[in-house]
Amino acid sequence: MQQKDVRDCAEIVASVPSARRIYEDAIGDLHSAWLRLLDCEAKIAVVFEEVTGTRPRICAIGVSVFVQDEFVKELKARPFWFPAELTRRMQRGQSPILSERQFRDANSRGGLSMVVWEGRIAPGFEENPEVYRKLANVFLESHRGFFLKEAIGHHVETVERLQLVSQIGGKLWDPIAGCYTTVLGTDPEEILKSPHVLGLSREEEIRRPGSWMGGLFEYQPPQFGFSRSEQRLLLLALNGGTDQELSRQLGISPFTVKKTWRAIYERVGDSRPELIPFHSAAENGTSERGRGKKQRLIAYLREHLEELRPISRKLLLQRGAHERSSQLP
Repeated sequence: MQQKDVRDCAEIVASVPSARRIYEDAIGDLHSAWLRLLDCEAKIAVVFEEVTGTRPRICAIGVSVFVQDEFVKELKARPFWFPAELTRRMQRGQSPILSERQFRDANSRGGLSMVVWEGRIAPGFEENPEVYRKLANVFLESHRGFFLKEAIGHHVETVERLQLVSQIGGKLWDPIAGCYTTVLGTDPEEILKSPHVLGLSREEEIRRPGSWMGGLFEYQPPQFGFSRSEQRLLLLALNGGTDQELSRQLGISPFTVKKTWRAIYERVGDSRPELIPFHSAAENGTSERGRGKKQRLIAYLREHLEELRPISRKLLLQRGAHERSSQLP
């Protein structure tokens, strides 16, 4: 989601009667809240477009935020329409979304709590199965590699969507019992009438593994500790592109791109030399051997996205030392 998308995205949400019921008076502030959201690191905001003719049309929106544990506790104690509450609190300057420091620390030790603010299909695309498949695939890919401890989905508005959530592993939070329970054991119509929490925790997934949603909790600590500039380059490199194209996208010189690649290779070579055999600091990725090295590394990172997520190196080292000491006889 870019600044130019925000107004159209907010209008799409406002055009849906069920969404207006959830947001009530806060619907008019959604545009302003999402503009502020663009500056937050602790968010994933994706816009899907159908590119036909001269002007792309937005066909779906996905917005997730990583929030303070206190917000989740409050939500689970007495469920409320949290998309509206997120909007209001951001407008009041009381955002529960994690700061950059909090985000990196929690992703390095303790774990993250994530809520899906919106996952909405635009009017006119509701019957297009390809849009739903793309939204689901990108959702899982965008959230892989984070150290999640709990994931809460957006409010559903139809019995069919509620059943789908249950099929992919989502559970209904019971505030009285203080635990997640099966959705299908409750009257679906009653659930939809009032605010509800649908989600899954790491502990719940460990007890009953194997669901689609359970894939969000697959995690292992990163090994390389890439810097922010290295992560930015590697994230763009996942989509392909030459060093010249990466230079333009990042707004840095080609020389800086090559220098960053050398630092990346040195870092990987120190921890996992088998990933980049025949490594030489003189190789810049333009030779056949250099291209092969880059391809091997990119293929590895596609399956290990934790290496590209925000971290605190200091806390990761402390966590690793603690885990090693706890395993001593």
